[in-house]
Amino acid sequence: MTTAVTGAAGYLGTQMLLSLRDRGQPALALNAGAASLPALDDMPVHDLAALDTDGLTALLRAREVREIVHFAGSGQVNGSLDDPLHEYEDTLQEVLLLARAATQAGVARFVLSSTASVYGVPDRMPIKEETPLRPISPYGAAMGMAERIVSDTAAAAGFTTATLRYFNVAGADPLGRAGETGKPRHLIKAAAQIAVGTRAEPLRIYGDDYETPDGTPIRDYLHVSDMADAHMAALDYLRRGGPSAVLNCGYGEGVSVREVVSAVERVTGRPLPTVIAPRRPGDPPQLIADDAKIRTLLGWAPRFDDIDLIVRSAIEWEDTQKSVPAEGETAA
Repeated sequence: MTTAVTGAAGYLGTQMLLSLRDRGQPALALNAGAASLPALDDMPVHDLAALDTDGLTALLRAREVREIVHFAGSGQVNGSLDDPLHEYEDTLQEVLLLARAATQAGVARFVLSSTASVYGVPDRMPIKEETPLRPISPYGAAMGMAERIVSDTAAAAGFTTATLRYFNVAGADPLGRAGETGKPRHLIKAAAQIAVGTRAEPLRIYGDDYETPDGTPIRDYLHVSDMADAHMAALDYLRRGGPSAVLNCGYGEGVSVREVVSAVERVTGRPLPTVIAPRRPGDPPQLIADDAKIRTLLGWAPRFDDIDLIVRSAIEWEDTQKSVPAEGETAA
């Protein structure tokens, strides 16, 4: 039995493939675009963009794929606001391709990596899975649509699904094998780049007048390895015959932007330069998971639930990336 992982060359997909390899489980790497995986001894990566439904179905059958873990969407709220059509096309075309091929190939289990952005600005914190979906960005809206596509397809085709709505993923592989590359999507990577000197500018704090204790947005930061462990636990749950489920994936604790800055300063022993910038559209004041269901249903127990530990792993990863130029706008 093989597990197919999409977004194989991305931050989350690579960590998921590492987790499967650590457990000795065969995996098929799929990516939207040609890519290689140095962290996995150059495991072959199949280009989803070059496959139609029949081609992907044939590949899934040939590799005896019985389950798919799909890392969908760009993960960039602001980018989706700038170009919503691109977000919808990228997210929905890929999930439609996978859903059709999964049906035709007889896939038994489908784990969808979703996002807290589907909730928008909830009335209550922490956020329960039953909270109405009211996304305020095309990214969140597209992911909500992807959830519906997978759910409806599973009901018709007879496979089971686990949808994991995780919050802000950060940090790097504990063994230093992989981490986030390219343009920062979240605060911690941007702060880590500034801390190690690959980004020569102050950290932009987008708004300090939110209705939070210190005026800056609060997020539930999740270590990337705990994210992968949660997806592994979801696969194990479905393998045991568990029914389809939607689960929040977070620590149930919020950390503000200023608290992240303090964590960086504790880890490095140096001040982190910051500057206040205007609020960004699409940024809720708080996003904190109610994590009771995932802990109870899956028996998931995070191993890296500590903001200093998350920040330290991110900084150590950036130290190894100093020869890679930082690009684009910081994300806070």
